Amino acid sequence: MSALKTLLFGFALAATSLVAPAQPTFPEKPIKLIVPYPPGSGTDTVARYTARRLETALKQPVVVENRAGGNAIIAVQAVINSPADGYTLLWAANGPVSTNVALYEKLPYDPLVDLQPVARVAYSPMGLFVPSNSRFKTATELLNETKSNPGKLNYASGSATYNIATEWLLSIAGGKATQVSYKGSAPAIADLAGGQVDFSIVELSAATPLVQAGKIRLLAVTAEKRMPNEPNTPTLQELGYKDFFQVAWWAVFAPKGTPASVRSTLEQTLLKVYSDAESKEYLDKNNFSAFLGDAAALRKFQENEIKRESLLVKEFKIPKM
Repeated sequence: MSALKTLLFGFALAATSLVAPAQPTFPEKPIKLIVPYPPGSGTDTVARYTARRLETALKQPVVVENRAGGNAIIAVQAVINSPADGYTLLWAANGPVSTNVALYEKLPYDPLVDLQPVARVAYSPMGLFVPSNSRFKTATELLNETKSNPGKLNYASGSATYNIATEWLLSIAGGKATQVSYKGSAPAIADLAGGQVDFSIVELSAATPLVQAGKIRLLAVTAEKRMPNEPNTPTLQELGYKDFFQVAWWAVFAPKGTPASVRSTLEQTLLKVYSDAESKEYLDKNNFSAFLGDAAALRKFQENEIKRESLLVKEFKIPKM
């Protein structure tokens, strides 16, 4: 190529770059945050708080859409079938991105392939609850009953995560109870308050309003230490159920193929929002805790959770779906 042609070729490239359209700035339109459970659950509550904070930070509406049912499978499929542009996101608890892998024989999606991690933000310990008029005054009394009369009591399970947690605890206690499945923690504890079921393990944040209203009672928490808002309630570990520890955690995922720049914007915004004083006050008040992790940390944590919960299912012979 002659020197003249080289110069002309270089000029043509420069001219092309000058007239190339600018990349759109994300976000330029409303964002949809899909929640796998009904309104009123801890997952839904913290999702709505997150949406409000994201709206302010990103200067675009963030709409929460509840897609309950199918142990969160319906919500996941809605997200992975959406355009991979960052405008449809999954507000995930343990269930859809780790527990389902451990509990289902055949899952119609692969959360490690079909979803890309954005950021991990918060967690809430769970509690063992009974109706306010229950004859069981302690967790030990309740669990002893499941041992002496296996299968007589029933429990409300709002998701696959709570199913595993309850079956794990029953296995440690040497007891059995009958599972009653629900589409989320809110309807599960509503029936618990009404006396339709005998007990339930559910995140503290979802149950707190019914505890305050005197509808249900908290017997024990699943954390490693007592909760600041519940100083008189023992942990299950304190009561002798060795190594029992389970929390509900929340993170944001995007469909496979979402541009890295979009995911980075969302990741940085979420981590910044959950690092400030306003979020700390909100989390403390509602029995949540910050649990910050970037996309890489979230993926590693997710993989470890899948391994841990798969081992629990195998070790304690929890029936698969």
